[in-house]
Amino acid sequence: MKWAAALTGMLLAVSVPALAQEPEEHHAPHAAKPHIPAHGPRPAPHPAGHPAPPPVETGNISDQPGHRTVPHVRAEDDTWIGHTGRGDVHYHVDHPWAHGHFRGGFGPRHVFHLAGGNRERFHFGRFYFAVFPYDYAFVDDWLWDSDEIVIYDDPDHPGLYLAYNPRLGTYVHVEYLGE
Repeated sequence: MKWAAALTGMLLAVSVPALAQEPEEHHAPHAAKPHIPAHGPRPAPHPAGHPAPPPVETGNISDQPGHRTVPHVRAEDDTWIGHTGRGDVHYHVDHPWAHGHFRGGFGPRHVFHLAGGNRERFHFGRFYFAVFPYDYAFVDDWLWDSDEIVIYDDPDHPGLYLAYNPRLGTYVHVEYLGE
């Protein structure tokens, strides 16, 4: 019995100082929840008799000095920076909706996970899309096998949709290729 009491005493002597120390916390930093716009861009106003605004040149899309220079959505007010109106020749589709209309769901209630492909042809579920060639430079950092995207209707460019990447806060024009 004496040896059991001695062992218990030794364990208490060793553990009491350890218990007195404040526990060291190892918390991973909380990543901010990605912003998903509540709606797509508003149609650009084009009064009769007035030309469409000039197209935005690739690599020169910024709403404020120091802000990113790719098409993005300003989280404070869901403004789609870099979205051009009708008449932008860079987003002309010869045969709009040649593969039908996308019917998988639009907006923040429908977040899809990319399941493979590349900018020329990617998919999620049974739906296939292609990034419109003028926007190729804006998807170099997309993860084609894991990023989430949200699809929005493009009110100004018939035949195109907008694919928004919440991880990056950026978007590109995409064409639906069918199921």
